[in-house]
Amino acid sequence: MKIFIIGSTSYQDKMGKYKQMLEREGHSVRMPLFDDSTKDELQICLTNIESIREADEVHVFWDQRSMGTAFDFGAAMALNKKTKLVYYNRKTFLNVMKWYSDPALYLEERHNIPDTF
Repeated sequence: MKIFIIGSTSYQDKMGKYKQMLEREGHSVRMPLFDDSTKDELQICLTNIESIREADEVHVFWDQRSMGTAFDFGAAMALNKKTKLVYYNRKTFLNVMKWYSDPALYLEERHNIPDTF
């Protein structure tokens, strides 16, 4: 299967390890162009869109802040690609606001969060 991984530069190491695991399973895997690419922002977006178009699935690592990952995910949706959320950063300021406002919700949600990659 052809898999394209999208995600923030901050998860480049995790994504690389995940890529190696998928390749050991026999998949063809591509990674996105990151901010340190020699291409400009538009070329990075266009290259990633083409990689998404060629992929059977798009696997996602998200920090809940990356505009580039959100853009790539939107491209995957527009191209009707199957997606898989592999890893996300559960620590958000939204959680701080929710849990500060409702301590009972904090206790409930903290005990029901599954482990991720």
